[in-house]
Amino acid sequence: MNRIFEILLTISILSFAGGANQYICAQTNSGNSVQTSVQAMADDPALIQGLVGICARTVGGKEIVSVNAGKMLIPASNMKLITTGAAMHGLGTDYRFTTSVAYDGTITDGTLHGNLWIVGGGDPTLGSKDSIASPLNNVFRQWGKMVREAGIKRIDGYIIGDGRYFEGAMEEATWLLEDIGTYYGAGTCGLTFYENMMSFSAAPGQNEGDMVDMKPYYPDTPWMDFRYSCTTGAAGTGDQLYMFTSEFAPVAEIRGTLASDKGRKQVDCSNKFPEYTCATYFMKYLESIGISCSKGVGDFKLQTGWMDECKCGESQDGECGSQGLVTLGKTQSPELERISFETNHQSNNVYAETLLRTIGAELGGSSLYPQSISTMEDILGKGLGIDMSKGIFIKDGSGLSRGNLVSPDFFCRFLAAMTHSPSFDKWLGGLPSPGGNGTLSYNMKSCPESVRRRIRMKSGSMNGVRCYSGYILPEGYGTGQGRTSDNCAQESGTEDIIVFSVMVNNCTSPNWKVRPLLDKIITTIAME
Repeated sequence: MNRIFEILLTISILSFAGGANQYICAQTNSGNSVQTSVQAMADDPALIQGLVGICARTVGGKEIVSVNAGKMLIPASNMKLITTGAAMHGLGTDYRFTTSVAYDGTITDGTLHGNLWIVGGGDPTLGSKDSIASPLNNVFRQWGKMVREAGIKRIDGYIIGDGRYFEGAMEEATWLLEDIGTYYGAGTCGLTFYENMMSFSAAPGQNEGDMVDMKPYYPDTPWMDFRYSCTTGAAGTGDQLYMFTSEFAPVAEIRGTLASDKGRKQVDCSNKFPEYTCATYFMKYLESIGISCSKGVGDFKLQTGWMDECKCGESQDGECGSQGLVTLGKTQSPELERISFETNHQSNNVYAETLLRTIGAELGGSSLYPQSISTMEDILGKGLGIDMSKGIFIKDGSGLSRGNLVSPDFFCRFLAAMTHSPSFDKWLGGLPSPGGNGTLSYNMKSCPESVRRRIRMKSGSMNGVRCYSGYILPEGYGTGQGRTSDNCAQESGTEDIIVFSVMVNNCTSPNWKVRPLLDKIITTIAME
């Protein structure tokens, strides 16, 4: 009997020891108590019904946290990190977009017998209200000077807005219908104007169910047929107004509700005819300086009959080409470094999609989405040396598509690879910090400033999705050791930088519960 007891006791001790060793190994593999703390937060009731993926490691390869790190999740606007990083690496930090003013026909005695062209080169800042953009009047003044110096005092023809630098549709095919009519779903065009937006003034009625008072005010688009089926909603329901529109016809309908407790406000929607709008506004400018245009404006969508009279030669498909144009001059956008900064600070979808399609146009021979994505994947794989066989599936450049899928592990591999890029310092300088300007202004308010200033990250959110990815810099980074090599993280002082990605999908908990938890996770990693 005693012998049996001794055997059972020995087995129990060995089993306990084995379990303890497994526990110790789990702790060792996870790095330290940070893994345990983060896992506990990931299991919070506010997140438990969703899918949480977390990865954090040093650039040198030391793992800190891993929770579902290999799971591919919807990244939302975290995609902009990849797009801006690839653009900066592939195009260069000083790349600029170009817009040309040209003409076809002949100039005789001050009259242009032909058409004046505005040939877009993808500049997303043209006519933008963004602080980095040149004021529109300044741009028009430069274009007007080009026209005057060519001896043109009158245009016996059309002013043509040419946005064909980007091929195909303005939007990616998997974007939601309700997003396409919003300012953030405006899409791209080779000749962008006012970020392809149109602004309305909206005010609710006195009672629930009353019609909303909607008035378009900029830019003026008299060719548009606006229809309003939007009503006043119950107090507290906010702004639920959506425009439904397309490039196929100059018709748009605004549907939805505006809460009765809202005052008059600006509502920004998409403009599917930015080329025509740009040409119209430039024609008005020329008229203001005494240069008339006899036939009005045109583009390659509304056309207005100008193609029948085009004298500039035809392309192989019978469409009016640009091979016969005489260029009068060009204007340029701000540098890519500044555009990337705004893209990530303000989470600007038009800027991000423009960068993706420019990668395709400049480096891949086509600005169509499949070719642009393939070219960006080449930059990531061949240019930055990232293993593209797992962890990423790209549908667009901004993250608006729910078809994008990226794992936290891939984000960390991408962020680590970017530290070896010649563009890293300038790209890193364009990423926001929590509590600063932009989309992170409300994050980590209770976190010590000494910790916040070491964090550079991008947020991403849509219904059910909340993501943060970026860097946690060592204390004093950038104030002494600097970067001494573009090819060696150890030599450049980046091996101790922490790269991280915190992603939540399928989560229906309110943001006021989710954001503090994710802030706490990032803070815990930063204070490791």
